[in-house]
Amino acid sequence: MPRPSLTFTKIAHSAPPHVWFGVSAIFHYLGPSFAVLLFPAVGVLGVAWMRVASAAAIFAPWTRPWRTIKEADPRTRFLLIGLGTCLAMMNTSFYLALDRLPMSLVAAMEFVGTIGVALYGLRTARNFAALALAVLGVFLLIGLKWSTDPLGLFWASLNGALFVGYIVLGHKISEGGASGGVERLGAAMAIAFVFIMPIGLVQAAKAFTNPVLVLAGVAVGACSSVIPYVCDQLAMSRLPRASFALMLALLPATATLIGVMVLAQIPSGRDMIGVLLVMSGIAIHKPTVPEVPVQEVASAAP
Repeated sequence: MPRPSLTFTKIAHSAPPHVWFGVSAIFHYLGPSFAVLLFPAVGVLGVAWMRVASAAAIFAPWTRPWRTIKEADPRTRFLLIGLGTCLAMMNTSFYLALDRLPMSLVAAMEFVGTIGVALYGLRTARNFAALALAVLGVFLLIGLKWSTDPLGLFWASLNGALFVGYIVLGHKISEGGASGGVERLGAAMAIAFVFIMPIGLVQAAKAFTNPVLVLAGVAVGACSSVIPYVCDQLAMSRLPRASFALMLALLPATATLIGVMVLAQIPSGRDMIGVLLVMSGIAIHKPTVPEVPVQEVASAAP
């Protein structure tokens, strides 16, 4: 079986790095949009269960999580458990937020947290301005319409906080190279499945007798938790850090466009201004190198 590092090297050069980023940007939010369409048939928790379960099953033959967990030292095992728990909770809160709020708002709130982490590690006028722009953009997106849904905002805020937790834990497990990071991600995804097993199993079981729903759940997992991560790694292996950081500013726009095309979530003029402000904040913020590696920020988006 080829090692992931060799596979990455060969595939990464088969297309320009911007192509890999473009594929990643699309699938970051295409998968969740498909998940929203499944909510009525399976339930929010059931779809979250199917996403994690299918992603874990896809990663398992490639990354062999049982081997990674067995060979890990106590510190790495602790990090894997933390990351797996974070992944399970983040995916669940993300879907619970999407069930009540538009995708553009939930995606924008995720990036406020990442800019906040950058500001914590590097207190510059540039990062203060970036956070101010992002917060103002989210405020415009919330507006009066969604401010009356505190539960939805709670789930979106929790998802954003867990997103930050993923960045920190993801950076820790990525030490040692891309192939090791992917192998540890597979192990963390297996742990996430163990964590989410009792939470969404009852709802997910409703789909087990319907092959179409099962295949749809597998597609959600592949689109949300497998394809984007792999494409991020393929892009990062050839793109300079600064270029990749600037390209991240496109993700809120991607979320908005996919929300329009798949979910018919038509943004208002105010919403568009909010998205542009968040994009501006992402574009001008300067992440700290040790605390917020760009590849982890990108690959973490639910």
